[in-house]
Amino acid sequence: MIQERNALLNTVLASKPSPHTKYQEVKNRNGKESQMPEILFVTSYPPRECGIATYTQDLVKSLHKTFYDTFHIHICALEDGDQKLNYPEEVHHVLNTRDPNKYVELAKVINSKTQIQLVGVQHEFGLFGGEGEKAFQKFLYCLSKPVFIVFHTVLPRPDDRMRLNVQLISNACSSVVVMTHHSLKILRKEYDIPSDKIKVIEHGVHLVPHLSKDYLKEKYGLKGRKVLSTFGLLSSGKGIETTLQALPDIIVKHTDVMFLIIGKTHPGVVQHEGEQYRNQLEQKVDALNLRAHVKFINSYLPLQQLLEYLQLTDIYLFTSKDPEQAVSGTFSYAMSCACPIISTPIPHAKEVLREDTGIIIDFQNSGQLAQGVKYLLDNEPLRKEFSSNTLQRIVPTSWENSSMAYARLMQKVVGRRTHADVAASLTDSTKASSERFRNIITLQFRTPPIILNHLKKMTTEFGMIQFSRINKPDIESGYTLDDNARALVVIAMHYKETRSAEDLDKLIIYLNFIKFCQQSDGRFLNYVDKHQKFTSQNDETNLEDAAGRAMWALGYLISLDSIIPESLLKTADAILQAAHKPIQKMNSTRAMAFVIKGLYLYNCTKQTQEITNTIQLLADRLVQMYRHESEPQWEWFESYLTYANSILPESMLYAWRETNNPVYLEIAQKSFYFLLSRIFEKGFIKVISNTSWLHKGKESDLHGEQPIDVAYTILALEEFFIESEDPVFLLKMKNAFNWFLGKNHLHQIIYNPCTGGCFDGLEENHVNLNQGAESTLSYLMARLTMEKYSGNVFQLN
Repeated sequence: MIQERNALLNTVLASKPSPHTKYQEVKNRNGKESQMPEILFVTSYPPRECGIATYTQDLVKSLHKTFYDTFHIHICALEDGDQKLNYPEEVHHVLNTRDPNKYVELAKVINSKTQIQLVGVQHEFGLFGGEGEKAFQKFLYCLSKPVFIVFHTVLPRPDDRMRLNVQLISNACSSVVVMTHHSLKILRKEYDIPSDKIKVIEHGVHLVPHLSKDYLKEKYGLKGRKVLSTFGLLSSGKGIETTLQALPDIIVKHTDVMFLIIGKTHPGVVQHEGEQYRNQLEQKVDALNLRAHVKFINSYLPLQQLLEYLQLTDIYLFTSKDPEQAVSGTFSYAMSCACPIISTPIPHAKEVLREDTGIIIDFQNSGQLAQGVKYLLDNEPLRKEFSSNTLQRIVPTSWENSSMAYARLMQKVVGRRTHADVAASLTDSTKASSERFRNIITLQFRTPPIILNHLKKMTTEFGMIQFSRINKPDIESGYTLDDNARALVVIAMHYKETRSAEDLDKLIIYLNFIKFCQQSDGRFLNYVDKHQKFTSQNDETNLEDAAGRAMWALGYLISLDSIIPESLLKTADAILQAAHKPIQKMNSTRAMAFVIKGLYLYNCTKQTQEITNTIQLLADRLVQMYRHESEPQWEWFESYLTYANSILPESMLYAWRETNNPVYLEIAQKSFYFLLSRIFEKGFIKVISNTSWLHKGKESDLHGEQPIDVAYTILALEEFFIESEDPVFLLKMKNAFNWFLGKNHLHQIIYNPCTGGCFDGLEENHVNLNQGAESTLSYLMARLTMEKYSGNVFQLN
């Protein structure tokens, strides 16, 4: 049977080429890549060393990483003079900002390129100094392409000249991006920019693995030290002397403090005044006798090394002296590394820091800084609380989420143009091209690679740990049969593709855990503590669902008999046979469904009548439940929809395959169509809320979605797709998987590409950042299932 199912799957896939396959055909036929819209960013760019250059590079990398076959992104690099830097390949144009004539020349070049659909400008007043600002305005008004602009600085209380300048720039653009709501208010109230033209996209941050502080401190020679740090290109505006003046007071009690000043001097500062500011700081360190407590790291660190320094930091200090500094990338990066922060009250800090995430002090107030540092160093639980709350606040602004916001904005801006707008700016010979490129930004997600890092991290020699705190396994939560059964399914799916010895080692661990949980009468217990002892929770909870999942895992493993070592197959078979009689007494709806799935998979290779009889026995019970509860508007097995709903129609499909009883197929189809009607809307999946469930005749809460329900839906959709070859099921599979990648009501990723884990849930206004076993295994089930279908393209409508 399993061979017949795989043959059918291969036939279905062979007859339905994926979008990726289609793209390759176009590429091969034309001898070049299919035409995609081009987005041109006008910005400073590495190797130029400045915050905006780094910001843009991070954004561009994230856009390419997140989206596939959606757009080409090229760069027009801004240079202060004729610097002739050695740029990477994405830089197609260079603009000398000191030469006013070059702006118009650039506009003409952009207008002549039909494939450029959108221009994005990263704006800072210092980038277009003097006559350059007027030339920049002229450049914008000469463009025939739509433009969006990102204001990195929005100055309050503008004079007439500044107000007019910003208004002229904004009027020439289709959309204006700022990074804080404070900046939005200033633009709206003090510059009269319409609110509907302004979009807030917070400064992106890197997701980090949150390595052990002790490990990192030892790595960088800081073992046993309490680390304070600050970083960024050095200039007098950083206010580093505020911290130096506070240190003598701090080290009276905290003699183990080390203050890291990370970053080289800003190139612009070096050009005008050399290393004068750094020398002044060095002199102050000597004058205050602080050499044992201050370390200068005078370099532009690689990203990974910088993030490791921030992860080992106990308190991050932001002491900018500029009250008008709208936003700071250094501040955001520190938050992404879960640093408790003490900051001066720039608008960015006042917006993102709360009483439970950091401390705000007055500008240049060394006394307040010393008091804040001592308060936090004396209170480790508070520092940990600040770290956790800081992460919850900042993760929604990860580069993955930020790039998604930018992609949607770019899609919207390009979509505003009419064909007449495009054609009016082109010659007759290019009008056909303009038609091809009108409104063509269709966002397609790039499939993340399959990463088992977090699964491995959560797995001990005994089994898979139940919960985590963020991405750190919480051994205090113990183990469950539920999770280890799911883990066995996941690692068996992965082993099917890899045949790796490491996968085989994990198979043995998870299978032995299932064996450990089986009692002498064949039943299973579910909850095991960190000392490998069964807990009292086993006496208080219905254990049938866990037993059902164990049967599913055993059946799936046995169905892979051609690749699984004989010793493991014998162990799995013995466990399943011992459980056969107890499972026949089950009445829990989902438990019976999981057992049917497991027994069906078992019989794909064993084909025993006794197993078929048990499948029929349990399926008949589900039929009775369906007939008792179903109505014309409620075609379901119970009077409510709760969790793991899709396993019920999926199990009826298996029962039909096993017995050819048409009643099973009819109920499978009716119940599944009913479920899909309740969880899919406008291409989005929105699974049943775990806060209230959905009761017959009532409405469920809108929020509280868990990865497990999305994953189980994908598994069921696959089976119905294989059975029917209806492409609607395949489309729903893709849309459901995109839920993990940001196609949800918050437009935020649920999968964590940094760790390979998956966040525990999607709430009304936030994502639950813990990455426990259930959520991570659910994602991996979904990801391994999708691997068979669409290469690396997932369309976002």
